[in-house]
Amino acid sequence: MAAYYNEHTVLWLNGSFVKASEAKMDLYSQSLHYGYSVFEGIRSYKTVNGETKIFKETEHYERLKNSAAALNMPYHWDTPELIAVTYEVLKQNNLQDAYIRPVVYAPANMSFVENKASFIVIEVWEMQPFLGDKLLKVMTSSFQRPNPKGFKIHAKAGGHYVNSILASQEAKAAGYDEALLTDMNDFVAEGPGANLFYEKDGRLVTPALGNILPGITRATVLEICEELGIEVEEKQFTVEELKLADAVFYCGTAAEVIGWESLDDVKFPKPWNETVSRTIQKAYKHKVTEKEYKSSLELA
Repeated sequence: MAAYYNEHTVLWLNGSFVKASEAKMDLYSQSLHYGYSVFEGIRSYKTVNGETKIFKETEHYERLKNSAAALNMPYHWDTPELIAVTYEVLKQNNLQDAYIRPVVYAPANMSFVENKASFIVIEVWEMQPFLGDKLLKVMTSSFQRPNPKGFKIHAKAGGHYVNSILASQEAKAAGYDEALLTDMNDFVAEGPGANLFYEKDGRLVTPALGNILPGITRATVLEICEELGIEVEEKQFTVEELKLADAVFYCGTAAEVIGWESLDDVKFPKPWNETVSRTIQKAYKHKVTEKEYKSSLELA
């Protein structure tokens, strides 16, 4: 049995709490055959006061709704309802620090006409940071992110992640930890499942919106930069410019904030523990566990 669930695991499926081992879906679903689905990756944390808190739950479920609208998928769930259900799924599985995966999927439909209904499942499991906790050796992928004229690139759609899987598998087969993808114009875009920032002379730079998924963790990093008075710029830049950085990190709900050791075997010169990026990493952990901080001096 997969590590994501066991015989006791409970999920929420179309209005009912059911055991994961007993849950069923239609094998003729348009989602299975064509990748036509939308999903979210959300985390909950045990906060400093011992409570369970889903981080930015409203933003995640609103994005799920917006992704469904972008893909013309019927969506009739209320965000407060889904948040309440998610807390109950966590409670029934006795989890506080957890990864949460809601998926909106399609009914049986081998045609390309619009569906009249959608289904939903909310699953939870324990998961360590997606890319581990050591500095990453990253490789520029031969794959590019999809052309925004070909996809609703701002939607978190299941089918988009075939591109991510291919890029990540390519990097790992070549001996690297993860891939870096460029966009159709050869500007740096994002990782297979994370946004990125680079640091140069104490300031941060991140790819501008347009050819990337506008990540919720990315937005959180921008909030942290504002709180701590760290200068940050959103712009287009090349892989060559990225290799001149002092430090680089990926950020995403699954990955959290994780630094890079190198890109295409070019090592970043500044020791990670001396970087502004490391300050961001610590501040993010404070924020998700609701541990207060006022400045970088309080983030030890």
